Amino acid sequence: MAAVAACAVAAGGAPIAYATLGDAAPPAVAARGAAYVETRLFFGTERPDGGPDVTGAQFRSFIDRQVTPAFPDGLTVQEGRGQWRDSHGVVERERSYELILLYPASEARLRDPRIERIRAAYEKAYAQDSVARLDARTLADF
Repeated sequence: MAAVAACAVAAGGAPIAYATLGDAAPPAVAARGAAYVETRLFFGTERPDGGPDVTGAQFRSFIDRQVTPAFPDGLTVQEGRGQWRDSHGVVERERSYELILLYPASEARLRDPRIERIRAAYEKAYAQDSVARLDARTLADF
């Protein structure tokens, strides 16, 4: 949560670190922005059934078909490498994608079913055991 708060402050353009000489305290920085929820979804690309890995083109197509219509105001996708212990106890290492969604906290109940449909659609389309989900309250200022 501290990292999210630091990112929110940094994204707002406020300085987050100060060098001081002596006993002077850093100036106070007022929180700004509206209440938002940040949802992160983590998509693996290896298939537990041994099928071919999900390609970059397939993932982009999935975003275009399943995510963009549900979140047309914007989203962020990051590529990564991840690992996790599968349902058989084996540590799997794979190429992955992180999808970041920001939406007003007042819309959380409306957005939740959309997010769950995205998770279910990916799991079904690409034979995945799961799509991890993280939710955090934050402040956002655009």
